Formats: sequence, C-alpha cells, structure tokens
Amino acid sequence: MKKIITIVGARPQFIKAAMVSREIRKKFKEIIVHTGQHYDSNMSDIFFKQLNIPMPDYNLGVGSGTHAVQTGNMLIEIEKILLKEKPDYVLVYGDTNSTLAGALAASKLLIPVIHVEAGLRSFNMNMPEEQNRVLTDHISSVLFCPTDVAVTNLLKENINNNVFNVGDVMCDSVLHFSKLACTTINKDNIDLTPIYDKKNIDKWYLTTIHRAENTHDEKNISNILKVLNNLDSMVIFPVHPRIRNIIDDLYKANHYDNIYFVEPVDYLTMLYLTKNAIKVVTDSGGLQKECYILDVPCITVRDQTEWVETLIDGYNVLSTPMYDDLYGKIINAKIVHNEKVNYYGDGNASEKICNILKKLD
Repeated sequence: MKKIITIVGARPQFIKAAMVSREIRKKFKEIIVHTGQHYDSNMSDIFFKQLNIPMPDYNLGVGSGTHAVQTGNMLIEIEKILLKEKPDYVLVYGDTNSTLAGALAASKLLIPVIHVEAGLRSFNMNMPEEQNRVLTDHISSVLFCPTDVAVTNLLKENINNNVFNVGDVMCDSVLHFSKLACTTINKDNIDLTPIYDKKNIDKWYLTTIHRAENTHDEKNISNILKVLNNLDSMVIFPVHPRIRNIIDDLYKANHYDNIYFVEPVDYLTMLYLTKNAIKVVTDSGGLQKECYILDVPCITVRDQTEWVETLIDGYNVLSTPMYDDLYGKIINAKIVHNEKVNYYGDGNASEKICNILKKLD
C-alpha cells in the first residue's frame, strides 16, 4: 500500500480533509501533517473532533508570523518529516502558506505533489493566496480541479498533464455536513460565544472579514463595520483571531449595537448560520461557494473572485469596501431563480480523487 502525506494547516483545509482522508485511507496509507498555521482551538482542534478527521500524526506548531518566516519554518520541518517517512506522494489543498510549503518541500525532494483545488485564479498577484496557488500548480504532478474554468486556466499556462476536473471537495463537505447541522442545531441552541456583549438573535446577516486588503487599511474595515451596523437586522460576525486587535480598537471607539461579534464557530454552526442567513457578507473564498451551494445571496468584499461561477444569476456580487457601494450591493443583492447549474460537482469529488490516484498508482 503506497503512502501519502497530507499537509493541512488552515480551517478550510481541515474541512476538505474531512471528506478526502476517509476515502484515501480505503486505498492508501495516509500520514497527516498539521503545520499549525491555524492553532487557535476554535480554528483547529474543534474541526478535527467534530468532523471526525483522523488526528494529525505530526503537528509542527509553526503558528503565526510574516509570510517568509511562517513558510520558511514550515519548509524546514516538513522536509524533516518527508526524509523520515519517504512518502510516495504529498497531497496539499488550496492556496495557503501551508500549501506552498508542503509542495516546495516535496518538489525539492522529487516527491510527486498532488494539488487538490488546482487551477483557481483571481489574476491578482498582489494576493498571497494567488502567489501560493500559481506556484503550487506549476510544481504539482497531479492536479485535481474543482471546475471546468480551473482546467482551462491551467491549459492557458501549459499545464496539461494529469489534470482532472473532479468537482469541488468543499461541495462534498457542505452536502454531507449540512444535513447533520440541520438535525443537531437550531436557533435556540446556537453556540455563540460573545466577544463583548451577548445579544438576542432572531434573524441575521452573517459576515466574515479577514483579508489584508480589507483589514490593513483602517478606513476600509471602518466602512465595512459602519455598513453592517446600519443594516435592518442583526449581523453575526465571527472574528478571525488575526484581526481581533483591530476589532477591539474599533469597538471601543464606536460600540456597534447592530453587530454581534463572536468567537470563531465550529463548522456545523457555521453551516447553520449560513443556510439561515438573510444574506452573507464576506471576503472568504470558501464561504462564497457554500452560499452558492446553499442558495444564500452573497456579497463579496473584493475586486475579483476565483469562484467566477458564483457570480452567475446573482448568487454572488462583488463590492468595494466603500460605504455607498457596499450598502447598495447588500440591500439589492438577489438571486435570479433560473435553473441552477451544478458547477461544483455532485458531492463525490473525494471518491473520484482516490479512484484516479489508484489508477495512476
């Protein structure tokens, strides 16, 4: 039985691994390496427990730092594990620093790299995620794409060997775990830990904001919070640990009465909050897809999106962080109910990935 080392480190990767690892282990020996990129209990431990993901064989505990420090420390530690374990493949997900570090360490040792969620492009090389995904694609040996657009993006860059459109593994997770969320969570037992004051929730908008372009400029994040505070229903805002200090400072100065700032929530709770939200305001890539799959209008506070399919029929609209633009986009966002196209697959991407790997074996 051949050996695959799977590299994970961030919340979205844990969610994807929940579906893929259970399939991999039917046909391969898998070793999971957690880089520790997301190390807060609410962003890491709870996902492994709740989603029944095999516990990591290695936890590097790298933590936060500049891109160079974080990626460099991961490279050093991952290389040690690869030299010790001598895997046949290294599997990476998405576009984080953990993704690039795992791919680089493997490539330097001539170990084939499997990239799940390959071929996505925002065409904005100022984004660290875009740099990570482009570099990873170009050193990968097997590329599993979530959409036809992703395959086309790779072909335009002359990447055409072992490229497969299998659908989106995140779609697997949403379809599987949203059923569980509906049976275990309801409005009266939502587990939301307040950061400031606890607030009564009846109906809500949901928001997640964490990207540098929206949080490094205080004017941008201030505009976003001002818009959210003026909406017609309460806004639930799970706060990413990376921006906690920014939110603390702004809250002290403004005390936003219409925003319920909470600690990061587990995946099932997030699915429940998304499925039952009036609308979602985000700069997250994964949440855009989840909204599409769950038929919830999404407003993405970015200039572009890798998930271009979500923009069709009004499922997702792009907005600047400027007050008038964002407020107008939120108020007017509406899904056009044409016949929905299943762009992200049928929920069997994980199984397809493993079947293809076994044939390549």
